[in-house]
Amino acid sequence: MIDTNVSLSRWPFRRLAGDEPAELVAMLRRRGVSEAWAGSFDGLLHKDIAGVNARLAEDCRRHGGGLLLPFGSVNPRLPDWEEDLRRCAEDLRMPGVRLHPGYHGYALDDPDFARLLRQAAGRGLVVQVALKMEDDRTQHPLVRVPTVDPAPLPRLMAEIPGARVELLNALRDVKDDSLKKLVDAGVFVEISMLEGIAGLGRLVGQIGTDRLLFGSHAPFFILESAFLKLEESGLDPGKLRAAFEANARRLVGGR
Repeated sequence: MIDTNVSLSRWPFRRLAGDEPAELVAMLRRRGVSEAWAGSFDGLLHKDIAGVNARLAEDCRRHGGGLLLPFGSVNPRLPDWEEDLRRCAEDLRMPGVRLHPGYHGYALDDPDFARLLRQAAGRGLVVQVALKMEDDRTQHPLVRVPTVDPAPLPRLMAEIPGARVELLNALRDVKDDSLKKLVDAGVFVEISMLEGIAGLGRLVGQIGTDRLLFGSHAPFFILESAFLKLEESGLDPGKLRAAFEANARRLVGGR
């Protein structure tokens, strides 16, 4: 099993069970996760993005035992973000980057996002776009962060050959025709915010499994909740696990 959505460091507003890297790795291993794509909570609000990414890479190396793959933060609203992207690809050898447009103040129709996506595609990097990090109702009253609108992505995917995009924390808000357009355009989505009894079974019936990935949003979400989605889906959990792993390998491989 490959978990494409975990985070290291501290959530800015409260402590979480599993927010120590060794503890999170132990939780993942107990559940049979062999690889986890890790971003950093520090990437939301810190301005020293180079420092955020260096710490993330070091924590993955020290505590991951080969399980944690770092996905660096890039903020195209900050000066010299192209250098942050270069460091992620060349110096830190990361397979991708994780973006938080809601926290960084841009929309996906922003020219800088298109430039970032184009440069990432040229470097063979996966671009993870977090549409949100938490339910709107639980946000701190002084830090209200809008949910990111993914509508511009199908056009960008058509314009940028080789773009590899995964949406994180999307399935509470993106549904039905909007989701189908994204998937048909080649965008991948993970399941951490999928809701409803047998929700995964219904989702597979709508869009198939080719663009679905496993994601837990741990430690912000309880890890077990993601696995429960597989177990109560009404589908073969073994086949789902195999499909999720194959899709993650395909995304990293650019196919």
